Amino acid sequence: MPFYAGIDVGSLSSDAVIIDQEGRMLGSAITETGAHSTQAAEKALDLALAQAGLSRGDLAFSVATGYGRVSVPMAQKTITEISCHGLGAHAIFPNTRTVIDIGGQDSKAISLDERGKVVDFVMNDKCAAGTGRFLEVMAGKLGLTLDDLGRLSLAAAGEVSISSVCTVFAESEVVSLVARNHPREQIVRGLHRAIVNRVAAMVGGLGVKEAVTMSGGVAKNAGVVALMAERLGINIQVPPEPQIVGALGAALLARRQAG
Repeated sequence: MPFYAGIDVGSLSSDAVIIDQEGRMLGSAITETGAHSTQAAEKALDLALAQAGLSRGDLAFSVATGYGRVSVPMAQKTITEISCHGLGAHAIFPNTRTVIDIGGQDSKAISLDERGKVVDFVMNDKCAAGTGRFLEVMAGKLGLTLDDLGRLSLAAAGEVSISSVCTVFAESEVVSLVARNHPREQIVRGLHRAIVNRVAAMVGGLGVKEAVTMSGGVAKNAGVVALMAERLGINIQVPPEPQIVGALGAALLARRQAG
């Protein structure tokens, strides 16, 4: 039986998925990209293969995606992350018509048809505002981990308004708020609100069609997901592991390419 791999090399994480001929996921892995994209991609692939009980020689075809896709020499083809996130989200939730992907250094909204094909998309990749990197920097300033943010945001009794989503200015604003003894959970909720408002404006420009699925590492942050659902006035679907959606889509496209 042939097997297929999808490798998604992002700015913060490199992810891999292995599927079989039927599209069933046999293995997956998430690793830190760090300074060496090729090594991170190879590590993610080998971990996913080990989970599947396979080796590289068992693969019929591999597709690489993400900003570092050109750094994956073991992939036979590279495909834009827009197509991969769209197909991956559709595979998990076939009713998906809009994908909101908030990654490490960019955010994007993707409109899909009923087959999971991309109809239109908008993307912010010019600054860190509204991305995982923004949250990572702010968590550091608050003495928190990324895992702390969602829990604190949901527990907040109120929120502090953050006037800027520019990472540099927001960083100074957070330092000032901490110095004035504002509760950290309210600052976190304010930061989440700033991100949601920015991304929601981008999504609004595309036009929101239900059902909406969130992918990317920030989709693990329940505070951001809750505020996004509130802001858009809709329910939001989150995959069991939102970070591998792009890699899954790449694996499915690898199967299609080999067919």
